[in-house]
Formats: sequence, structure tokens, C-alpha cells
Amino acid sequence: MAAVSITRRRIAGAFAIAQLAGVRCALAELVATPAQMQGPFYPVTLPLERDNDLVSIAGRSGKAHGTVTDVTGRVLDTDGKPVAGVRIEIWQVNGYGRYHHPDDDSDLPMDPNFQGYGETVSDADGGYRFRTVKPVAYPGRAPHIHFALTGRGFGPFYTQMYLAGAPENAGDFLLRRVTDRRLRDALIVPLEASPNAGSELAARFDVVLGSSMLSKQRP
Repeated sequence: MAAVSITRRRIAGAFAIAQLAGVRCALAELVATPAQMQGPFYPVTLPLERDNDLVSIAGRSGKAHGTVTDVTGRVLDTDGKPVAGVRIEIWQVNGYGRYHHPDDDSDLPMDPNFQGYGETVSDADGGYRFRTVKPVAYPGRAPHIHFALTGRGFGPFYTQMYLAGAPENAGDFLLRRVTDRRLRDALIVPLEASPNAGSELAARFDVVLGSSMLSKQRP
């Protein structure tokens, strides 16, 4: 009889440990990056040069106006595993605050040395890198960079990267819609001194794709 009780206690203890492990695994899951609107200024015509360096254009000796910024990160699933082969697009205002888009009727200057749009593909570790300029605010919007991700069987998934400490964040109508603190924090990144020669600032923005999206991928 005592042996039966001990066995039952062991089973109950093992079950409790398994439950606790399951809770810990759930807590360890990453927060999926919130989707954001594509916005009205996705390029009508993509530039001939569509690489990940937006601050220099082939055939032009000048450099883009603004503070050069390395934007790096990884594409991950909610378990923290890398997602390779994802096409990543970004687009943003130039260093003066104007989009390279016919519908942007701002009086701010155009910048012929700024590409305005770039694309790359996540590597085996899910990593990516863009060389661009620090985004600046314009009326109604905080500084941000648009992202579009497309993979096998999903996408495009649109989101936006914001800058920590930007005073315009509090009034940005899109960012204010993200009321969950964890989700909001997933969109806001700090700027730091860049370790790469030729760049002045660096930002790291990991994009975490939800399981419902990745389940649509074709093998």
C-alpha cells in the first residue's frame, strides 16, 4: 500500500513538473511583432537599384543627407528560431522628411542621393541589414521606417519600426493604437553608436512572425 502511495506521489510530482515546464515554455515565447498599415507612400515605381544600401546610389558621387544608420535584426518565429529566405523591404522619408513618392506634396527638399527604398533576404540565421538614414518626423507621424516581409506562402506582412525617445511617439496615431505595452515595446528600438566604420548610428529591430502566418509556408 505504501509503495502504491509513493508511486502515485511520483506520478503527481512528475505531472506537476511537466506542467511547470509547459508554463515556462509558454512564458519564453516571443511576442509576435504587431502588424501596421502599409501606408500611402509605398513606391509607385521601385528604383532600378534595389539593394540594402539606401545612402549611396550607383553612378552618383554624393551621399544621402542625414545621419547614416545601420538597421539590423533577425526574422524569428515565436520560439526564437530563425526564419531564413524572407524578402524584407523597407521604405521611409529622406533626411529632410519627404518621401520619394508623387503623392508627397510637401515643400521639403527631395534628395537625389537617397534611394528611399531597399530590399534584402534574411540569411540562414534570420539576419538582415540595411544602411539608411535616421528617419525624421513629419506632420502627424513620429520617425519610423516601414517594413514589408514576404515568405513562402505568406505576406506581405507590414509593420513599422519607431525610435525610442522620440517625442512624437506619444502623438503618433498608429503607435497610439497599440495599447498593449509588450506589443508597443516590440515596435520601438533605441539608437546607439554604430560599431561599423562609416556609420554613425545603429538600430536593432527583430521581427517576430506569428505561428498562424508561418503555418502557411510551403515546404
